[in-house]
Amino acid sequence: MRWCSSHLLALFILSMQSLSSSAWSKELFSPDNREIVSEGKALYQEQCASCHGKNLEGEPNWRRPNADMTMPAPPHNDTGHTWHHTDEVLFNLTKFGLAKYLNQPDYKSNMPAYEGVLTDDEIKAVLSFIKSSWSTTMREHQDHLNSQ
Repeated sequence: MRWCSSHLLALFILSMQSLSSSAWSKELFSPDNREIVSEGKALYQEQCASCHGKNLEGEPNWRRPNADMTMPAPPHNDTGHTWHHTDEVLFNLTKFGLAKYLNQPDYKSNMPAYEGVLTDDEIKAVLSFIKSSWSTTMREHQDHLNSQ
């Protein structure tokens, strides 16, 4: 029950933050810029692929908690939920990590924060690479979220 409550709270906060946009530029990523996507792909392979998969496939059973109650790394392709979030949310989750972003210091996650590891532009490049892999339908859905 503890897992369920804390993860449901985290999902609720994420969904609410996806709906509320700040003064950020709505679209932060450049999935059609070959140079940025190429840089992002290299950084993804170096920093992210060990958990999220070489082909963005995520870990097996990514919807079920691990024994330590952390969640496996989700896929970043169309089968996952990355495209359900705005650019702003994805950027902040990547930069600050889940616990800090959700302001839940006790939230257990294997997802590291990349603040101080990658620059803001490098984070945007990685996320541009991920977004470049999505189908037109998923990109349009996520672009619609960004326009809200």
